[in-house]
Amino acid sequence: SLDRIFRESELLIATHCEDERVIKSNLEKLRSTKAVLEASDHPIIRDAEACFESSLIAVQLAKRNNTRLHILHISTAKALQLFTNLIPLEEKRITSEVCVHHLHFTADDYATLGNKIKCNPAIKSKENKAALWEALLDDRLDIIATDHAPHAIDEKSGNYEHAHAGLPLVQHSVMLMLKYVKEGKISMEKMVEKMSHAVATCFQIKERGYIREGYFADLVLIKEAPYTVTKDNILYKCAWSPLEGTQFPYQIHSTFVNGHRVFNDGQFDESEKGQRLQFDRQ
Repeated sequence: SLDRIFRESELLIATHCEDERVIKSNLEKLRSTKAVLEASDHPIIRDAEACFESSLIAVQLAKRNNTRLHILHISTAKALQLFTNLIPLEEKRITSEVCVHHLHFTADDYATLGNKIKCNPAIKSKENKAALWEALLDDRLDIIATDHAPHAIDEKSGNYEHAHAGLPLVQHSVMLMLKYVKEGKISMEKMVEKMSHAVATCFQIKERGYIREGYFADLVLIKEAPYTVTKDNILYKCAWSPLEGTQFPYQIHSTFVNGHRVFNDGQFDESEKGQRLQFDRQ
């Protein structure tokens, strides 16, 4: 079935790559040795091998059928060998992305955040985080994204095995990356390229992703001022964030969508809604 999908698809195929057989095997092994599983077991269950095996199959299918493939939320050093930086993004048939939480958190953070950072693929060891940063900066990883899953806090609480996977990230993703700009980890230009330009190029989105005459004005204005994430300034309906207590050097002043200012200094204007995206595909 997968071979047929890859063979016949005329569009980009985007995949979340984790091998369920590997995950199931890891889970059964852990259950045989532990009475109660914890959030810190998540990267052991959903390990690097599960990510790599599934990603490898997707890459092999794409190469065999010359399919345009994009692999979502890369979280391991091992998977990076599947991607290249030897050709421009426009010429790549296989592309990839990394999520902000895999660039920020490590497995050490389960000790304090527990199920709040339970997500799929799992947040893994600091060695993987370091490798992801290196691959992002040398263009083996093409896009910075989020994996926005605003579960209610009671769905994230209690027993690890019953806690939902996913975390809310959209509100703070730009501020989080700007924190790393301020620290010299990544340039402002590279951040914009990975969060905007490359997205439009990769998915062939028409007239968006760049500040150009004739393009839709999808803009974020920022100001340099300290901003600490608190319960009071979280805008998600789920009302929590794994970044609570984190201080950022920049904050969002205004957000424009299709040229309409939808957010300005804490206030929303929803008098104009969004538009359907158009694509520039041959």
